[in-house]
Amino acid sequence: VGESWANLNPIKEEFGFTSRRKVAVLLPQIPPNPRRYTEREIRRATMSDEEHQFESKADAGASKTYPQQAGTIRKNGYIVIKNRPCKVVEVSTSKTGKHGHAKCHFVAIDIFNGKKLEDIVPSSHNCDVPHVNRTDYQLIDISEDGFVSLLTENGNTKDDLRLPTDEALLAQIKDGFAEGKDLVVSVMSAMGEEQINGLKDIGKN
Repeated sequence: VGESWANLNPIKEEFGFTSRRKVAVLLPQIPPNPRRYTEREIRRATMSDEEHQFESKADAGASKTYPQQAGTIRKNGYIVIKNRPCKVVEVSTSKTGKHGHAKCHFVAIDIFNGKKLEDIVPSSHNCDVPHVNRTDYQLIDISEDGFVSLLTENGNTKDDLRLPTDEALLAQIKDGFAEGKDLVVSVMSAMGEEQINGLKDIGKN
């Protein structure tokens, strides 16, 4: 319908909705066509200013990347190229002429699929850099379809990861698990993706 959020104010004033069910509300300016408001819309309409600010900060904190000046990115650092999180394996800087800006030539490897990607960026411009995190989990089980069951710090299980595609690492995990070893896998995460990329044998007491 295209109403702005301001049009939700009459809902709060007249009905004071706190219900989590979908409801149909007739707006005064469009009486023939009632609009069905969802739980999320009603919740946002009844939120206080403080709650809106908190939600905005939470969204900002969940950003998958952050800006960094191209000229400050070094070898073994991270960069986003073609919307993929990459590790820089080579970087060189060149000038394009007397009045040209220095440019950085990045050669990088996708941290998840191993593909080589390249990009050229003016050194004074910002690049997107991925937030890359690593977390260790104890390996509990390996399913027949290639998924692993991992134990988190708080005692819950994580069952949404597959075995790695790297053949050497895959063999180490399978062999160690078959031998009954206590294994801890390292999981790398960036830009909404996760992958097992390391293994530790913690032994048995």
